[in-house]
Amino acid sequence: MTRLILFVGYFLSWIVAATSLSYAAAAPQVFTTSAGPVRITPLNHASTLIEAGGKTIYLDPAKPVKFDGLPKADLIVITDIHGDHMDPDSIKEISKAGTEIFAPPAVVQTVTTAKPIANGETKTWHGWTIDAIPAYNLKRGPSAGKLFHDKGRGNGYVFTYGGKRFYFSGDTEGVPEMRALKNIDVAFVCMNLPYTMPPEEAADAVKAFHPKVVIPYHYRGSDLAVFQKGLEGTGVEVRLLDWYPK
Repeated sequence: MTRLILFVGYFLSWIVAATSLSYAAAAPQVFTTSAGPVRITPLNHASTLIEAGGKTIYLDPAKPVKFDGLPKADLIVITDIHGDHMDPDSIKEISKAGTEIFAPPAVVQTVTTAKPIANGETKTWHGWTIDAIPAYNLKRGPSAGKLFHDKGRGNGYVFTYGGKRFYFSGDTEGVPEMRALKNIDVAFVCMNLPYTMPPEEAADAVKAFHPKVVIPYHYRGSDLAVFQKGLEGTGVEVRLLDWYPK
């Protein structure tokens, strides 16, 4: 009996460990489109891997992501100048011959091989349409009269592929340009104080443009239950993923 109890205990602990590991690994989200599936994998914080049509896209690749075993980039897209979005070391690690980079002009000053894409501009790339959406603070900053993210410097992006529209907010508050978005299938929305916005403000902004699915990202330290509760009864599907694997 004692051996049986020990075995059952060991087996249950193994299941818990395996479950925790699979959750920490943040399983890819797969979305169907008319051009084939889009596979989106959370890596850490804002760093995201997007795969479709045999092409690999990284959004904001940055430390502490370990890129060993991950595919090299066909395209890298950067949102802003801060180190959790623009990391030259990570960009170099995942680049190969022919890798393209799209980034705001402020980023291009450092990542000089990038092609600039400013607020409101659009680029097309291998079946993708990429729209740069303004990302900025309305009121929060390090001191009076200053903002953490000035209007015009950073981008969010809407990636369109096979008729599906995927929005990544970048570092922003619930700005009018976000609230005015239309026909978003999947939205990845930031929340973290003091730099962007709290979860209740993020939920209010999401209600304004009403994506089919919303996934919080870039949320370190935020209470996602507050965000989820703020969207109850709206018809927006909230998916909570682990962007901070141990």
